[in-house]
Amino acid sequence: MKLHTLVNHLQPLVPFEGENPDILHIHNDNRKVTEGSLFICIKGFTVDGHDFAENAVKSGAVAVIAERPLQVDVPVVIVKDTKRAMAVIADAFYGQPSQKMKVVGITGTNGKTTTSHIIDHILKEAEKKTGLIGTMYTKIGEDVLETKNTTPESLTLQNIFHQMIEKQVDCAVMEVSSHALVEGRVHGTDFDVAVFTNLSQDHLDFHGSMEEYKRAKGLLFAQLGNKFTLNQPKYAVLNADDEASEQYAHSTSAHILTYGIQHDADIKATNISMSAKGTTFLLVTPIGSSKVTIKLVGKFNVYNVLAAIGAAMALGIPLSVITDALSIMEGVAGRFELVDAGQNFTVIVDYSHTPDSLQNALETIKEFAVGKTHVVVGCGGDRDRTKRPLMARIACDYADDAIFTSDNPRSEDPFAILNEMETGVSGRKYKVIENRKQAIYEAINQAEKNDIILIAGKGHETYQQIGKDIHHFDDRLVAKDAILEKNKA
Repeated sequence: MKLHTLVNHLQPLVPFEGENPDILHIHNDNRKVTEGSLFICIKGFTVDGHDFAENAVKSGAVAVIAERPLQVDVPVVIVKDTKRAMAVIADAFYGQPSQKMKVVGITGTNGKTTTSHIIDHILKEAEKKTGLIGTMYTKIGEDVLETKNTTPESLTLQNIFHQMIEKQVDCAVMEVSSHALVEGRVHGTDFDVAVFTNLSQDHLDFHGSMEEYKRAKGLLFAQLGNKFTLNQPKYAVLNADDEASEQYAHSTSAHILTYGIQHDADIKATNISMSAKGTTFLLVTPIGSSKVTIKLVGKFNVYNVLAAIGAAMALGIPLSVITDALSIMEGVAGRFELVDAGQNFTVIVDYSHTPDSLQNALETIKEFAVGKTHVVVGCGGDRDRTKRPLMARIACDYADDAIFTSDNPRSEDPFAILNEMETGVSGRKYKVIENRKQAIYEAINQAEKNDIILIAGKGHETYQQIGKDIHHFDDRLVAKDAILEKNKA
């Protein structure tokens, strides 16, 4: 594609008069630049891409997009905001791929990963070829790619969409983080369905306040489109039991489907019955009612299932296909995942890393617990510090035995993080074991018959970041080893 053609998408009222080279690739990392590349200078938190433009040209860049003039021997297109420009350029360069398939975006504090996997499963059972983008990985059909962020930056995202189109994907299901919405990573993405799970405290280190956090989530619905098409309607699927949904309903012109348990909703679950092995409920929808049995546990997972049902209905999937798919779905890795090594007590690994998700997990356990409830929990470093005492308090409030430990301390002193957790539980009963492996072993060694242990915070993660070092660490494998050792004793 010619540079002028790309730039016309970017600033059609200000024609670019410079040279017009062929653009074969687009990069915002000078280390990836090859011959025929367009290099986009992005100001990051620690480095400024403008400082690497000369290196990019030496590596073969034939044009540069920047926010200021640069002394390089190739055309430089000056724009006000290179991040915004990158989204427009990427969408155009890759042929506007999101317009060629169905795209479902899911935002909210908790439940995005589980909901995305449920939707993906339903669509597969409906014989659709799917793509999945989220916290755990990116999947194109059955091909799995590593993921760096929950929602990739716009250049990477549009490239992934392009690959999906080449592999004839019918529908892409993606998690959309509040960071991504604020930073414009999904600008240019043509969503057909936007799903809201819930809103509770998280990421206040980035957003500053709950009001700003709520506003950030609402951007997904404000960007959902502003036209009514009979054959291609757009839907906002909103949680009727979360008050933030009222604001999001006002933010969008799309059709609205609501789901819930407590309040009136288009899609509702009643007569919920729960055990340690699964959940059943009566599903009531505008197109019929049906008894649903799932292998997922907890009221929060009923909400995730209802959200997924709403998205599937919006995409035109028959109710019978939806309910049949749900009945055979297994759990999602690291989301209330059971670790079974023949022990006479229950061990659950869960990604719950916010106050609300931790409380949901522990409340769910209390509904079927026979023995004592134990929890191993920590808080990540370089993240929202205000939730640390809240997490500790919830652990002590809802568990019989709480052990505070390290999560991913990153650049922070793990003991400083633990000290901040302890400020929320002065005078309460708990243990502090900084070493996460030792903490898990301690919980398992003291567990008795019919007890339940929740290992919270890391879920599917297979690493622990301490300082700049990344260590292999999987809560599920550590727990299994601890159980096997206990069984031998």
